[in-house]
Amino acid sequence: MQKRFFIFILFFQTFSLLAQEGKTSFDYLLLPVSNRSAALGGNNVSLIENDALLVFNNPGLLGNEMNLNLSASYLSYIADVGMGNVIFTKSMGERSAWGVGVNYVHFGKMIETDELDNINGELNATDICGNIFVARDLTEKLRGGITAKFLYSNYYHNTAIGLGVDLGLSYYDSDKNFSIGLAGKNLGRQIKSYEEELVALPWDIQFGFTKKLNHAPIRISTTAIYLKQWQFDHIYKKEEAFFLTLLKHFVIGVDLIPSDNFWIGFGYNIKRGSDMYLKEGNKLGGFSIGAGLKVKYFSFGCSIGKYHTSATSFMLNISTSFAEPEL
Repeated sequence: MQKRFFIFILFFQTFSLLAQEGKTSFDYLLLPVSNRSAALGGNNVSLIENDALLVFNNPGLLGNEMNLNLSASYLSYIADVGMGNVIFTKSMGERSAWGVGVNYVHFGKMIETDELDNINGELNATDICGNIFVARDLTEKLRGGITAKFLYSNYYHNTAIGLGVDLGLSYYDSDKNFSIGLAGKNLGRQIKSYEEELVALPWDIQFGFTKKLNHAPIRISTTAIYLKQWQFDHIYKKEEAFFLTLLKHFVIGVDLIPSDNFWIGFGYNIKRGSDMYLKEGNKLGGFSIGAGLKVKYFSFGCSIGKYHTSATSFMLNISTSFAEPEL
């Protein structure tokens, strides 16, 4: 493996190492997939919308109302690094649904050099995750789902393979405009590693709720993340105060929905903002914003967020449904 390739990969992994303590693999799974959840801080397991991309956050959000939905998003992450996501969902009877999806990460063009800086060509590096989603209504208000994941990475001449699952529950009370979500994400590990040691996926347990105000077109979402641990490793190796540690486990999001065809959202990821804090600059670390518009049979959206101290990331998405519209 050549030195410039290593520098590029380490640059990409910086955010993941900040966000996930311990040694893990396939850390691109920590990046947002849904434009809507990206706008609301990057993590949301409780938002109820007819948006198939949200199923990547919590398989319990999948339902037969997403029959024949096709959605795609693209995240322009850092420099030439980008991630594309596609999902197709279909109902299965009156109480169940299934779907398939793919996450694809590319690292752009990289020059291969030897120890004397002679150029020998170009390097390729990609990550691919194939997903199969299944969900079922357990009661009128409670739904459960599972995602099976097959992960493959090819960095130059090195490959790694992993298997994982997401487990999710979703509770929705339409009368009160209130929903709750619980998800165990990226539970699994490598079955083939770059080196000899097999390591776990960047797993996490997340819990959240979303509430729409009774007399205003506003929804508030709060998501608790990193519930598998309490204290975070600190760069100065010191234990942080209880209240600061508690705050780092929360993501706050607010979306305005003046009509069924338009929305705008804002979010703040407290831990991300703290991790990327700089005395000079980067004042928007942890903040995100996004909006979406529905035009006839298509929905479009975009969001902006800070996932790295040196770059602002953009996400675009488009979705449609091939199902017959309800009369």
